[in-house]
Amino acid sequence: MIATKAYAAQGATTALGPWNFERREPGPHDVQIEILYCGVCHSDIHQVRNEWGNSIYPMVPGHEIVGRVTKVGDHVTRFKVGDLAGIGCFVDSCGECAPCKAGEEQYCVPGGALTYNSYEMDRKTPTYGGYSTHIITNENYTLHVSDKLPLEGVAPLLCAGITTYSPLRHWKVGKGHKVAVLGLGGLGHMAVKLAASMGAEVTMLSTSPSKEADAKRLGAHHFALITDQEQMKQLTSHFDFIVNTISAPHDYSTYLNLLNLDGVMICLGVPPEASPVPAFNLIAGRRSIAGSLIGGIRETQEMLDYCAEHNITSDVEVIDIKDINTAYERMLKGDVKYRFVIDIASLKQ
Repeated sequence: MIATKAYAAQGATTALGPWNFERREPGPHDVQIEILYCGVCHSDIHQVRNEWGNSIYPMVPGHEIVGRVTKVGDHVTRFKVGDLAGIGCFVDSCGECAPCKAGEEQYCVPGGALTYNSYEMDRKTPTYGGYSTHIITNENYTLHVSDKLPLEGVAPLLCAGITTYSPLRHWKVGKGHKVAVLGLGGLGHMAVKLAASMGAEVTMLSTSPSKEADAKRLGAHHFALITDQEQMKQLTSHFDFIVNTISAPHDYSTYLNLLNLDGVMICLGVPPEASPVPAFNLIAGRRSIAGSLIGGIRETQEMLDYCAEHNITSDVEVIDIKDINTAYERMLKGDVKYRFVIDIASLKQ
């Protein structure tokens, strides 16, 4: 067994703190990774605090993992010791259902094994995530990471990056499309960067005038205030796509009229309560509301390669692990631009 240091939540109302546990030795198809950086996703807070009602304790969060391979199983062919590697939101799937066979393992019908707050496919062994010093994964669920980019900026690509890249690719967003991004946070800032890099004309929709300069620095061509009724009127039937990253309660119908014929609002955020949608707002322009999760392994690797080629990383603030509870409180206040990343070296001291 491999002695592993971590930060864990022992319950829904307790702060995260040091916790030691043992990971299994790598099997013949596994790689052992020394974790270097782990991004902090808003879903970490939801799950640590049991806001989705499915939390398993003790819980070691973290599914935006970048590290270096330190050991490989006898049958591993895709990685060698010393390689940089990444792990995203899941570490296994059934491999037999239609989505898995199509390379869309994130939609595994019986449900895959999430990187943390989940069980391995035996449905008995808990999974522990990246707020830790080591992790063991099957090579088929491990990703190659380029050394061309700063690793701390790469880590959030394993969730925030692929969550925005996947729908942009699915709907073939590119040159000639007008895309609005709703919400400038961890997901929104990646949506702006990626959509602009793909050739789309990008508009940031926000309630805060102070975000205009940052939105344009990230690649947005235009900025519009949601609270300005005249601006909203001018944008009626304007966009081909709206990438909606907002997780706070909001009214979907407010934005549907901004879509043109056959326009699609792609929902990535998870509000805590349902939003009513008048049917006429959909019918009038043959508009659609759609959702998207992360990406499969193949598409996530494609995203990492794309970002390396186009010099795209997340904007991050690197923190020590001891500051994670403060980081959670700052995230809830929107006080981060735009992703916290834990330097796991601080856990090893």
